[in-house]
Amino acid sequence: MRADRERVTRALKIARGQIDGVLRMIDDDRYCVEIANQLLATEAILRKVNQEILQAHIRGCVAEALCTREPQPKLEEALSLLEKMASR
Repeated sequence: MRADRERVTRALKIARGQIDGVLRMIDDDRYCVEIANQLLATEAILRKVNQEILQAHIRGCVAEALCTREPQPKLEEALSLLEKMASR
């Protein structure tokens, strides 16, 4: 992985903590809107991390592949992932 491991790991640990918090909120029978807001915050972190990883992949792996004779597989992988992200 070419993305900043430390930053990605830190963000994922925050998201994990938020999910643990949401589980506690459910156990405590907290207000639905509060739970939904925490889930939205967690989704935002995961989207940002995924975007950072994909950008690093394009800047590194795909860019390198474009310098070789067979760039298509890496490019197609990135395009497929972008398509999945856009359909969400």
